[in-house]
Amino acid sequence: QVQLVESGGGLVQTGDSLRLSCAASGRTFSFYGMGWFRQAPGKEREFVSAITTTGVNTFYTDSVKGRFTISRDNVKKTVYLQMNSLKPEDTAVYYCAAKFGDNGGAYTYWGQGTQVTVSS
Repeated sequence: QVQLVESGGGLVQTGDSLRLSCAASGRTFSFYGMGWFRQAPGKEREFVSAITTTGVNTFYTDSVKGRFTISRDNVKKTVYLQMNSLKPEDTAVYYCAAKFGDNGGAYTYWGQGTQVTVSS
């Protein structure tokens, strides 16, 4: 069982930066691939970024490449999403998620989400 708690969201202006954190419970955090997703009002939840268990490989949706960076600290059991050059279209509730291993499959654990609002 993994419990995830996001933090770091807020209201910022276009061009600002935020760093989201996702703290995990449990002793096997390093066994889980981690991802960030977001859901804007009236839209479906979408994939933002993912990182493998060791942090060697990272993945991004095209709209955030070059602006967002995902990282993890397996000792602190935390995954981060550094978001730079924020745009109004980044406004959404951001969720972190976990899935066992680095193979394909659905994310099975989800956090409660943290709101990010970017004003123009």
